[in-house]
Amino acid sequence: MSQSLTKIKKDFTEGLSQISRFWGFPKGMGAIFAVLYLSPTPLSLDEIVQETGLTKGAISTEIRALARMGLVHRSSKLGDRKDYYSAETDFYAAIRSILQERQNSEFDRAVRSVKETLAIMDDNWVENDEWKFVYERVQALQGFFDAIDSLSKAVIRLESLGISNVTKILGVLK
Repeated sequence: MSQSLTKIKKDFTEGLSQISRFWGFPKGMGAIFAVLYLSPTPLSLDEIVQETGLTKGAISTEIRALARMGLVHRSSKLGDRKDYYSAETDFYAAIRSILQERQNSEFDRAVRSVKETLAIMDDNWVENDEWKFVYERVQALQGFFDAIDSLSKAVIRLESLGISNVTKILGVLK
């Protein structure tokens, strides 16, 4: 049974909304990106409202966040005062932007907090089972953060290899 393109686009938009939420971003952000990604031309805020059902205020807020991450680009048309938006189509650039954005603020705060906790525990060491347990847990989290940080930096550095070489290395080519 054949589905209409409208339904397919709606399902795709819902799927990206869920992925967005999974990664810690608002669902609306995923919906906006999906609508822009599937549009052959840049869209105005009013057109995005029509496509997503979100409020203009919510879209304006999410568009700014998407633009800051490099996932959406703003443009204008001669003689038109409206701004128009299009989605980034280079997925490698999009992932790199997301990793850079997440790494810059929230990630750094979390890593700093864990490092500070370990330093305080080292300076005030108490030899007992509970202290050791808490220390080992915090140390494990530090190890995880270090691994994520290294992975993020490696993905960002992959850009110098070029996307075709990266896909070959990762075995993504068909």
